[in-house]
Amino acid sequence: MLKLSPAEKGLKGTIEVPGDKSISHRSVMFASVAEGRTTVENFLPGADCLSTIACFQKLGVTIERHGNRVVVEGKGWNGLEEPKTVLDTGNSGTTTRLMLGILAGRPFHSVIIGDDSIARRPMNRVTKPLRDMGAHIDGRENGNFTPLSVRGGALRPIDYRMPVASAQVKSAVLLAGLQAEGITRIHELQPTRDHTERMIRAFGGSVETDGKTVAVRGGQALNGTDIFVPGDISSAAFFMAAACIVPGSEIILPNVGLNPTRAGIIEVLEKMGASLEVIDRSDTKQGEQKGTVKVRFSALKGVEISGALIPRLIDEIPIIALLATQAEGTTVIKDAQELKVKETNRIDTVVEELKKLGAKIEATEDGMVIEGPNRLLCGAVDSRGDHRIGMMLSVASLICRDAVYLENAEAINVSYPGFFGDLKSVL
Repeated sequence: MLKLSPAEKGLKGTIEVPGDKSISHRSVMFASVAEGRTTVENFLPGADCLSTIACFQKLGVTIERHGNRVVVEGKGWNGLEEPKTVLDTGNSGTTTRLMLGILAGRPFHSVIIGDDSIARRPMNRVTKPLRDMGAHIDGRENGNFTPLSVRGGALRPIDYRMPVASAQVKSAVLLAGLQAEGITRIHELQPTRDHTERMIRAFGGSVETDGKTVAVRGGQALNGTDIFVPGDISSAAFFMAAACIVPGSEIILPNVGLNPTRAGIIEVLEKMGASLEVIDRSDTKQGEQKGTVKVRFSALKGVEISGALIPRLIDEIPIIALLATQAEGTTVIKDAQELKVKETNRIDTVVEELKKLGAKIEATEDGMVIEGPNRLLCGAVDSRGDHRIGMMLSVASLICRDAVYLENAEAINVSYPGFFGDLKSVL
């Protein structure tokens, strides 16, 4: 159990957060199925992304990592080999679901397993469209839960209407569509993060986007390239929040990813009245936007967050809930059912853990309602093995009346191994 003390003064300094988790995953995946060498700079060496590397090494791909620099010797789609052992995705839902899309088109047998959290996360949202394309997938409860057995092969394209707003489902179908005979079309409920589409183009492929419809043609050969991974805005969000709620704070976050399909947290902070500035905007080689974010202590107000904004900040909702406890008035979060199938049921977990600290917060069927501002107290809390819950509770400790004791703090290593060191640097 980790003891966390309140901040004695404002947070001051510059933090360069680690590389984006979503982009790091995809860079290794696309590099592996491309022809030739790919070099990835600013790769996130968190546990989830290392699971992705390990899985592709078992598929016969040569991958070398030197800190946050990764070199992949791509083998092309047809160069992937049948794994001799199971593919363990650890705690990573992204690895699990996107790997299914790749394996669906490969003419061999493989088995995917993960940790206890992955074993509870539904997979039929991915396995159903992949089965419709011709893949043979089985597992617990008719392929809804891991372990999952996949025998891939010749795939047919589909015209798929998404039942949920999920970038992981979209990406899995796109990866399968790249291996199908013909054009696969996906119709989204709401636009979700588009890192996969940008990655296809970065590796020399083509993908068409028309409003909420994404289409990809099968049979495309991809080529190795150089990738720079911008800082993860989901990681930066915790320090943005900390600066907003600890009096006297000013934090600068350079090289943060500003992909429009991911930057909803900035829009929410602006709606809440945060003192926030974005400068030095530029594009990376693969078409991802980045910039420097400056945030200062701010008087916040309650807002409503719902609809098309939710997919653009789904991972930031736990830290937004904490912000809402310090905002004047009521904050309502709606249309966030996807939180129920993350590493934990994040709706219930956020509410239960913040209540331990005295927050006025209630769960709803698709979100939560928070009344603010209220002074947080002290006590023992638990990440429940969820990295984003762990970081949110660590930020909460900065404004608590006394020490907070965090159980399962090691879960934070999934996406941010250096989190506590960076936090200490601005205290």
